[in-house]
Amino acid sequence: MNHMSDAEPQVTIYSTSWCGFCHSLEQYLQKKNVTFVTKDIEKDESAYNDLMERIGGRENFRGVPVSDVSGEIVLGFDRPKIDAALAIKS
Repeated sequence: MNHMSDAEPQVTIYSTSWCGFCHSLEQYLQKKNVTFVTKDIEKDESAYNDLMERIGGRENFRGVPVSDVSGEIVLGFDRPKIDAALAIKS
């Protein structure tokens, strides 16, 4: 059984079904045994609206993936930033 501890980061990935970097990010987190949720911003309007709210609106949107690591937003598949956010939160 895999129980999430309080210290384990909660990661949300905002993505699309056709985004290669999104799939790479998911595989990367799986290899690191990080629990995450993926939200498709094209199929789920509430996920899109949630993402726009988190990044401060459409003018700040540069594409997916966008990750929310326990409240810290990481744009793109940026391994160093994701690793740093995971380390801070763990």
